[in-house]
Amino acid sequence: MASRNISVSETSRPKLPRHARLKFDETRQVWVILAPERVLAPDEIAVEVLHLCDGVRSVAEMVDQLAEKYAAPREAILTDVIAMLQDLADKGFLTEARESTA
Repeated sequence: MASRNISVSETSRPKLPRHARLKFDETRQVWVILAPERVLAPDEIAVEVLHLCDGVRSVAEMVDQLAEKYAAPREAILTDVIAMLQDLADKGFLTEARESTA
């Protein structure tokens, strides 16, 4: 299974895999990632980043957007975002968009 994990970098274009989805749980009033036999409740910041993980934007583009929105140092955000996305990828909750030139 480790071979399916991605190595997150600024050029990665992460997205949720087909078997997982980000959903707002009305009962608990929290966002969750639903996957077969697994549920993960990410914190508010992680949810914001996950909403940007569409397989189109690169990590660098997401970080630029967050740095502008929060008027925060880009390098600090980059370090945190890559660490968070890598953790999710290692757990099987993220994959990378494949190049499609068709």
